[in-house]
Amino acid sequence: MAEVRQQLLRIDQPTLVDGAAMWRIARDSGTLDLNAPYAYLLWCRDFSQTSAVARFDSGGSGYENGVGGFVTGYLRPDAPDTLMIWQVAVDAAHRGKGVASALLQVVVDRAIEQGARWLETTITSDNRASISLFSALAQSRGARLSVGGLFGDELFADSHIAEDLYRIGPFV
Repeated sequence: MAEVRQQLLRIDQPTLVDGAAMWRIARDSGTLDLNAPYAYLLWCRDFSQTSAVARFDSGGSGYENGVGGFVTGYLRPDAPDTLMIWQVAVDAAHRGKGVASALLQVVVDRAIEQGARWLETTITSDNRASISLFSALAQSRGARLSVGGLFGDELFADSHIAEDLYRIGPFV
């Protein structure tokens, strides 16, 4: 985490001007399901309190608005005590430095302040990085982690593999 503190200026709520950078990071990840650029603008407008961006020193970094990573999430309308994490992405230059974990911790803390007691996310069985990230979050929070099926591959219109539901909580 020390490396993150040296390079990371701050973790902020996203604003509309961050949408394009978030889309580019998702596109360049090569693993995330890429949404339309419009969707990232909606995340920045409608779900900024339950999302976050990591801003790095933009001096020569080439990052738009200094954004080098993000987490998008929302409180589920039918379960407002549950934070649903949609995407976690960090630019390749900053991976492996604790950025995703730092972003996720901030988003979880904000959601708890809004009454969240649970976190949900979906992860494909081959996504070891996300499985490790969310398992470590549960452990660091002293919370239970349960895993079960949610979206079978037959539900997707393309060749997407099944998404398992990871549920963490309750948070105290």
